[in-house]
This record gives sequence, C-alpha cells and structure tokens, in this order.
Amino acid sequence: MIKISEHVSQIILRSPFLIEALAEGLVNVSSLARKIHPEVEQAVGKTINYGAIIQAINRMDTGKLMNLDRNMRQFFNQMTDISVRSGLLDYTFLNSETLLSKQVDLLKAISKQAKVFYSFSQGVSETTIVISENMGIELEEIFQLEKMLVKEKDLSSISLMLPAGNQFVYGLYYYILKELALNGINLVEMISTSNEYTIVVGNKDLDKAFSLLMSLKHR
Repeated sequence: MIKISEHVSQIILRSPFLIEALAEGLVNVSSLARKIHPEVEQAVGKTINYGAIIQAINRMDTGKLMNLDRNMRQFFNQMTDISVRSGLLDYTFLNSETLLSKQVDLLKAISKQAKVFYSFSQGVSETTIVISENMGIELEEIFQLEKMLVKEKDLSSISLMLPAGNQFVYGLYYYILKELALNGINLVEMISTSNEYTIVVGNKDLDKAFSLLMSLKHR
C-alpha cells in the first residue's frame, strides 16, 4: 500500500507552481493540505485527517524540489540561439469557407519576397496571422472580403531555439511565462514548433523581454 506521504509527493510534484512555491517557503501548508485532502483520501481509500497531510508536506525533501529547479536552469543553459524580428503585424480573421484559399494566395505573394516573417494559427472559429509589415497592404487586399476581428501593429518577435527533447520537460513554458508576467510584459501571441518557441510582444516591451529571456540562458 502506498503511504500518505507518497501520495502527497505525487500530487505536489505534478505542478511546477507548487514545487517552486514550497521550495521558497511561499505556501500556506495548512491551506494546501485542505486543498489536496479530497484527492489524497480518494487515493488512499480511507478517511485521513489534515494533520497527516500537513506532516507529509513538511517532511518533503526540499533538496529534491530545488533540484528540479536546477535541472530547468541547466536546460535553459543549453539553448542554442535567441533571435529577434521587428516590424510585424498581427491579424485575426473570422473563419470562413474562403479563408483557406485566401491563405494560398497570400503564400504565393510571400514566395516572391525575401525574408518575410509569416505564421498562422487556425482555431475553431478564427485564424490569426503574424506577418512582416511590408506584406500588410497586400494581405489586406487579398483578405478584403473576409471579416477582420483584430489588427495589431508595432510588434516584434523573439524566438528561442530549444534543445532537443524539450517536449518532455514539464514546466518549461511556465518558467518562461512566469518571468514575463512578473515583469509586466504582455504577450500578443505565442508560436511553437517542436524545437522553437516564439513570443510576439509590442515594440515597447521588446528590449525588456529580450533581456529577461537572455537571463534564463545565462542565469
């Protein structure tokens, strides 16, 4: 039978939020015990009191918690490159039966240009396109019959080239987003591929965001 302490550890180790907060002594242990109490009882299969959970939390190995944070920092040290693109526009259109064909026309126009930044994300009801400013007029001509929901300008992107295997590192994006959120940087868009993570921010936030992301690599 798995002990109460092992169930508590499994629950807490699922969340990088709790791991970091516990390691830094920022969590009210009594409140955390009340929060996870139902899940621990269900896992153990019997009634247990809060005191047992509080005791299990207090006995957790903080060295193990800090080691997870250390591993994350070592991972960021392996980033191979950080690149910046400025002069971007962000468009969001309502999905329609003709929107896809308009994207094909846009790709044909892009193929005639050099070094154009282009990314699109299609959701259930809308599609977002991030593109270089020099393609803005042409894009708007191609999509003139589509319903534009949002247009944002004065944007830049920062792309992180992540080490292979990043798909298996839990909490990775949390560490990035936490740094940006704590410093009041608003994200306009996030773009992700297997080994590349790109954020789009306003030009006013570019320098600060770039410095913070560089600090992850060299911290």
